[in-house]
Amino acid sequence: MPSPRTSTPTSTTGTDFLLYVLFAAVGLGFGAGSLAWLFGNLAESLIGSSGPWTAYEPMAALLHASDAWPRLPRVALVIACYVLPVLTVLAAALVGGGIWLRLRGNPKGLAGQRELASLLPKEGAAKSISLRPSLTGSKPKNVAPNDRGVLLGTLQPGRREIRSSWEDVLLAIMAPRSGKTSGLAIPAILRAPGPVLLTSNKAANDAFTATFDARAGVGRVWTLDPQQIAHADRTMWWDILADARDLAGARRLAGHFVTACVDESSAGDFWSTAAANTLTALFLAAANDGRPITDVLGWLASPADRTPVDLLHDVGLEAVAAQLHGTVAGAVETRDGIFETARQYASCLLDPGIASWVTPPSNAAEVWEFQPEAFATSRDTLFLLSKDGGGSASAIIAAAADAVMRAAVIQAERDGGRLDPPLLAILDEAANVCKIKDLPDLYSHLGSRGVIPITILQSYRQGQRVWGDTGMDALWSASTIKLIGSGIDDADFADKLSRLVGDHDVPTVSVSTSESGRSTSVSMRQERVLPADAIRALPKGSALLLATGIRPALLGLKPWYREPDADRLATASAKATAAITERAVGKVVDQNEFGKAA
Repeated sequence: MPSPRTSTPTSTTGTDFLLYVLFAAVGLGFGAGSLAWLFGNLAESLIGSSGPWTAYEPMAALLHASDAWPRLPRVALVIACYVLPVLTVLAAALVGGGIWLRLRGNPKGLAGQRELASLLPKEGAAKSISLRPSLTGSKPKNVAPNDRGVLLGTLQPGRREIRSSWEDVLLAIMAPRSGKTSGLAIPAILRAPGPVLLTSNKAANDAFTATFDARAGVGRVWTLDPQQIAHADRTMWWDILADARDLAGARRLAGHFVTACVDESSAGDFWSTAAANTLTALFLAAANDGRPITDVLGWLASPADRTPVDLLHDVGLEAVAAQLHGTVAGAVETRDGIFETARQYASCLLDPGIASWVTPPSNAAEVWEFQPEAFATSRDTLFLLSKDGGGSASAIIAAAADAVMRAAVIQAERDGGRLDPPLLAILDEAANVCKIKDLPDLYSHLGSRGVIPITILQSYRQGQRVWGDTGMDALWSASTIKLIGSGIDDADFADKLSRLVGDHDVPTVSVSTSESGRSTSVSMRQERVLPADAIRALPKGSALLLATGIRPALLGLKPWYREPDADRLATASAKATAAITERAVGKVVDQNEFGKAA
């Protein structure tokens, strides 16, 4: 007895596709024939005779229309039996496709509109009303889009806008030239309903020039540019010691100078800890005596100077004075090592051009003092610009950003717990020019106070370099909205994302044959929704959205240059860039003339 022949299970996607095409063709032909029969009879009733309708024969009506209605004019016959059915089928396909896209779940295992309902206009508007007292009493349909939250992009496939709420805190990991500035930072700045803070290491043809003019029409624009990234005139100064009058504030300020110079692997050793304690004591002494921060440089240069110790005694800070005295009176080699380390941390203040931005000006009438407390309740914009690398003013930038966010939190507590309108803090190049040591801890409560940070990194490892593995994991976990852009070349991180996105069921068709005939079986197997290589190959202008409590979704970014007013913004950006160039050229000319005169 011959044994049955069994073929190795194989996928039959090609056969299935042809079968589906056949079914679709039959369905379209039947539908078009039915429409041709309907419209042909209607045309006959209106133009020809009023007799009984032609018998229902769809294919005859479609293929032999002239035989079915011989008395109809040819033009009417073509319109009724061919043009109108085609237009009706197309219209039905468009409407049906739109409804299907709206109601269906994402077949690839990613989130669709139903899962992202909380980030869509209806629920987003209702939530913004509950979060912002100024919107109380408004109807959700009357809430402006920009009052709902930060625009993240549009759901793919489709065009529905996805916005975070005003209590979400954001983390964006995007490689250079993946759209992080044009598709995220700039649109967020332009749409912000309240004050905006931006850190950056670029000015020309970047967020600074693209948004300067627009934000100037909303409120005052402050530019802290100690290293002349934008060659901005010094029309503002900030008292960097304003919050250093108590021990906690002085320690935070010292921490910014330390963090700007060391990475996580070097933090916490003897020399960095001792130098941080010394800077804390010196900042505390200068702040309580109303001295500029530049006096600290003089004390660092002369470790034996007892002035800061005496000033600490005068204000009752005996323990801090004793600690500083112990350092000064200790072994000379140890003391000099500590003070030299502290001098390296504060070295950016040696540049008078940098120090002038954080010390009282001589011409107070022309230079305005920036006050974080007032900024928190305004609609102003603060641009914090600095170069990265050694000798940069990144410690000052981090201290300013930290002061603004903490002032906003204090103001929110005074206003009942939440800042309205919210403050948007876009920390672009955060790992280079805005290293706030405890940023992961701040993330856990900033959103609940109406302070919305958007930390933008180029890679996950960049964050690990600044905050360490534990700190970066904490920042990742505390971020309620995460955006992953194109250019993720870290294999471990890409695999981690792939596992977070998860698996979905994929049908596998197997065919076997025997003497009794052919049988087909369908089994399900699990497959990664987005393998690591697919995450690495995300196209530019797209981003993977990971929101708390929601399946991951794929978004298309909405860059500013594709908006309706892009021409106006481009013109303003070009004008601002030209102004930067003109100021830079003017300084070069001045330097050359000074050299000739000398």
